[in-house]
Amino acid sequence: MNKILQYIISETVKRKLKSKRPLVSQVEKEMKDTTVEISHLLQDSFFIILGVLSAGFGLKGFLLPNMFIDGGAMGISLTIAELTNIPLSVLIVAINLPFIIMGFSTISKQFALKSIIAIILLAISVHFIPYPMITNDKLLIAIFGGFFLGLGIGLAIRGGSVIDGTEVLAISISRSTSLTIGDVILLFNVLIFSFAAYVFSIEVSLYAMLTYLAASKTVDYVVSGIEEYVGVTIISNNSEEIRIAILEKLGRGCTIYTGKKGHTKEETEIVYTLLTRLELAKLHTEIDKIDKDAFTVMHSIKDAKGGMIKKRPMK
Repeated sequence: MNKILQYIISETVKRKLKSKRPLVSQVEKEMKDTTVEISHLLQDSFFIILGVLSAGFGLKGFLLPNMFIDGGAMGISLTIAELTNIPLSVLIVAINLPFIIMGFSTISKQFALKSIIAIILLAISVHFIPYPMITNDKLLIAIFGGFFLGLGIGLAIRGGSVIDGTEVLAISISRSTSLTIGDVILLFNVLIFSFAAYVFSIEVSLYAMLTYLAASKTVDYVVSGIEEYVGVTIISNNSEEIRIAILEKLGRGCTIYTGKKGHTKEETEIVYTLLTRLELAKLHTEIDKIDKDAFTVMHSIKDAKGGMIKKRPMK
């Protein structure tokens, strides 16, 4: 396996440098960067596949056979599937596609591509994998259906993608209005649950709310309790390179301030940046390319206003 991975890395580097006459240091840097990129890609792919399987189990093992719905884009897909003869696998792709296209400019091209692949895999999983129906108990369906669906969504986010595009819409709207991401998601789900109460029954709507709460809390847990925005503090001897990567590769702003190391009192530059949790995977990749030993501290932030977090899309 290691030989195959090494071969892929070397061939990728050769293609990148075939039109140039690089210095030895350039070749080494390309090798290092490519190794990091492939390593992160494999890790992200693992999370996405695991997330797809978990979400598929939550949908077919609990929610779909018992006519339960959820919030977000998945809730819309489940509602339409119950009212029509359109397969859920088709609806998952059709409903999420506009949100992913929006994410192409709002988040990044890489994020949009990963999300499209993840959503297609989820649709294939729901259509072809014969998940067993677990229970007919409504309370267990709401709690554990929401849990496995939320686990899948959370793992997909850990992999740098989404399988429910509601959050992309919320991020896009929050950047152009005074609403927070939480406000947008809440309003979106109030409409879905109100429609469910009108079309099905109040009982179905109440169980849908319980399913959504179980899913959303599981998502928060899987992504380490991170909420809408994440503040990241980075301490590294290569702070200037990290600053440039944040500005040029992620299209985000950052702040540089000077501190002292506790054991040597040596001055060092500290980089602080703010981004959405969907952008964390790319930030980790860029940091690892520059300094794998960089000290990184992350903390959740409820919301942010102004600055480059609201104005500039990722490139």
